[in-house]
Amino acid sequence: MDAVDVARMQFAFTIAFHILWPTFTIGLAVFLAGLSLAWWRTGRTVYRDLLRFWSRIFALAFGLGVISGIVLSYQIGANWAGFSRSVSNVIGPFLMYEALTAFFLEAGFIGIVLVGEKRVGRGAYAFACCMVALGTLLSTTWIIAANSWMQTPGGAVADANGIFHVVDWWAAVFTPSFPYRLAHMVCASLVTTSFMVAGISAVHLWRGMHGETARMAFSIAMWAALVLTPAQIVLGDLHGRNTFVHQPAKLAAMEGAWETRAGAPMTIFAWPDMTQARNLYAVEVPHVASLYLTHSWDGVVRGLKEFPRDQWPVVPIVFFAFRIMVGIGLLLALTAVIGAVLRWRGRLTGTRWFLALSMAVAPLGFVAVLAGWITTETGRQPYVVYGLLRTADAASPLQVGAVTASFAMFVAVYGVLFAAFVWFLARLVWAGPAIEEGDVPLSPDAAAPVLAARPRMGGLRHDAIPGE
Repeated sequence: MDAVDVARMQFAFTIAFHILWPTFTIGLAVFLAGLSLAWWRTGRTVYRDLLRFWSRIFALAFGLGVISGIVLSYQIGANWAGFSRSVSNVIGPFLMYEALTAFFLEAGFIGIVLVGEKRVGRGAYAFACCMVALGTLLSTTWIIAANSWMQTPGGAVADANGIFHVVDWWAAVFTPSFPYRLAHMVCASLVTTSFMVAGISAVHLWRGMHGETARMAFSIAMWAALVLTPAQIVLGDLHGRNTFVHQPAKLAAMEGAWETRAGAPMTIFAWPDMTQARNLYAVEVPHVASLYLTHSWDGVVRGLKEFPRDQWPVVPIVFFAFRIMVGIGLLLALTAVIGAVLRWRGRLTGTRWFLALSMAVAPLGFVAVLAGWITTETGRQPYVVYGLLRTADAASPLQVGAVTASFAMFVAVYGVLFAAFVWFLARLVWAGPAIEEGDVPLSPDAAAPVLAARPRMGGLRHDAIPGE
């Protein structure tokens, strides 16, 4: 491998690590906003206890997101000088808008969310939670706008030196793929968080701890999953049709389509062979790809052979990543439907095998997000700005040893950070939503056994509090 290959691997690793945390915090911020509004309107302590518990987990994910996000900016300048030189007039303002409209908004209110619950009224606290949620959504909007410009560029032209200049800001922001990418990413974040909330709540239900809070969180999460997973399938279809129009080579790699065909089949499984330009061991369903891509039984789907070979992405990576994403999406949708059936039968929180299933699928949303990101980013290769700037021309002229050394450092440091996150998350999950002494409106005689139970239980069982 040369320096460009290692630089690509390094950036893929660091941005894959980073994308985990915004995915989680977007969904958690919306969840916290909903809980805070429910607490403000009803005064029920179950919402307050869930707020306290999930705001701690939000703080962990938010911190890692900030740390890993800052690194990306320096890495772009160090390893991708050609990219910075060419597109800074476009991407730079997007990142500035994200800081001004989103990061400052989050920074201004996150202190209240994390430590101000007892210092402000319920209404003010709910407002702070909503502002943090709005900040995460604004941040997502600007980052997706920047990425969408790189995928389907518009509103900017390159001069004789290869420097892009914006001629229409509206067209640069609202590129053809932008609305589909934004909706798909926000929904993916909400789906991922829904199943994480359900999985962690299932741990508490399995242990017989924190009864009311666990049941409430599990119920909310499964309602959200039931609504969001079908919505994500619809959004994925719209996004796929947009890719069919604006990035046909990527779409051909996703489908494993080598020849242009009317009535193209859906390839369930195959081994794409780029040398022979065909699929080995293919399992296909005739006409189905044309049906969902063109909404016509005999619609024409373009194959990779229509494009020069030096414009092909690495087909096996795109092909399998896409199927991992879709497969996980269908599995999560099925889980949500099973949950709805159990709810209808009155057995949602008492069926232990379903609690085990919820715990098992909890992290799969992150895997699907990573698979979708790999599909999107690898599929546009060999371009970093689709059709305009090749990845090889965007890299800095570095020695392969220097890039390899920094890559190894990132792997080691991020491994430690991830292990620390898992350790702290496990401690928080095991302790559960703890009730503080000042929050228990009991007489001294009634409070004594409750408070005495705390050290043994590592967090008070919510359903053990009289009056709740």
